[in-house]
Amino acid sequence: MDLKNIKTFGELKASGYSSRSIKDELRDNLRIKIGNKEDTFTGIYGYENTVIPELERAILSRHNINLLGLRGQAKTRLARQMINLLDEWIPVVEGSEINDDPFHPISRYAVTLIKEKGDETPISWMHRNDRFAEKLATPDVTVADIIGDVDPIKAANLKLSYADDRVIHFGMIPRANRCIFVINELPDLQARIQVALFNILQEGDIQIRGFKLRLPLDMQFVFTANPEDYTNRGSIVTPLKDRIGSQILTHYPETIEIAKTITQQEAQLDSRQSTLVYVPDLAKDLLEQISFQARESEFIDSKSGVSARMSITAYENLLSTAEYRALKSGDEHTLLRLSDFMGVVPAITGKVELVYEGEQEGAASVAHTLISDAVKTLFSEFFPKIEKLEKESERSPYQELIDWFFEQSGFELLDEIPEDEYKKKLDEIKPLSHLIEKYQDGVDKKDSYFMKEFLLWGLVEHKKLSKYRLSEGFRFKDLYGSYINDL
Repeated sequence: MDLKNIKTFGELKASGYSSRSIKDELRDNLRIKIGNKEDTFTGIYGYENTVIPELERAILSRHNINLLGLRGQAKTRLARQMINLLDEWIPVVEGSEINDDPFHPISRYAVTLIKEKGDETPISWMHRNDRFAEKLATPDVTVADIIGDVDPIKAANLKLSYADDRVIHFGMIPRANRCIFVINELPDLQARIQVALFNILQEGDIQIRGFKLRLPLDMQFVFTANPEDYTNRGSIVTPLKDRIGSQILTHYPETIEIAKTITQQEAQLDSRQSTLVYVPDLAKDLLEQISFQARESEFIDSKSGVSARMSITAYENLLSTAEYRALKSGDEHTLLRLSDFMGVVPAITGKVELVYEGEQEGAASVAHTLISDAVKTLFSEFFPKIEKLEKESERSPYQELIDWFFEQSGFELLDEIPEDEYKKKLDEIKPLSHLIEKYQDGVDKKDSYFMKEFLLWGLVEHKKLSKYRLSEGFRFKDLYGSYINDL
């Protein structure tokens, strides 16, 4: 029988339907998913052995939950996916402001209606997608917003005195009865507003302008908080923390592979960009390494965190930079270039919180440093490591390439040169091709050009070559050759 065809309370009872609290509903459906080896939370990577098992245990324990972590750690996404553990449809007393369960009515409206109509009480059905409510905690939130207040217009229209509880206008929380209710950035909620949540979480009653209503609300609360907020803007008051059953710590991706998966999933790309621009795997690794460098940088406030959104927006900028270049030069297809990484600077500067030393350096300078540090970090994974002190008796594997630059007045690689000219310029450096063949044998031809640029940048970062930014590109030179020639 299709439950949605049931229109009255009598039909509902005859169908054998039994209601459950939302926490039991979540728990029972989770048990089934775990038993069937189904994934509970999808599209969230890196949490398979850490956050997700803890969250599932909290649901099995019927706890209200606080997700504690830095920005960009999928806290809200986790909370939103909890709706997949709800029943698809639940019955509601038709016309109820607070989604009354016909078997357990709590509002005056529903109690009176069932008393009057009995089995003829009309029933409507609520889909699980409508059972999610969310509120961003901001300093201007009031008790009236989230709990409720006396409504003088309702009192006037119904000709009721303020002593009658029917003059109450319910706030967001009572209206989210039988729903998952998320309060984001909980520490930003003023302490006096947090206090108003005590009884709702524990005793199930609310107080509005002198009315003490026994409303055993049936809710699953999920809070999110940034640990930096505890000292920066506010804190979660201790009695409220005591009433939250489980506090779960989130974290950033622990490997580049996980970070790449997240970025590829979340980046909003035009299909024409994907067709036009070829992106080597090394470029994707380098992009993610920038975020890893940022989280370790002395110029960036580690307590504030570096959101996964930085890599996502940087990747979008990266492809747009290559697309812009190709459109201007008239190329139908283009290989991503390392010089295109200059286009990700705006995505970095807007996503990091600088400490004093970083402010002194300047946001753009810090962004360029992060790109350079990422190149230096990854370099030894692809080419022989360059030690700070090298034995004179041992010839460096890069000596032939360094000698090539010593004999040149300067090698320029401009940002917007056409694709054919770009490849030709790099192919001119024969020692560069020899190094790629020797240490990256079998690399795809399309990937080799980015690898060549990467090798040049890596030698610059290890003080084997010098690199100068021109108005329209880069000039690479031998580190000491020009100085000796001048002498």
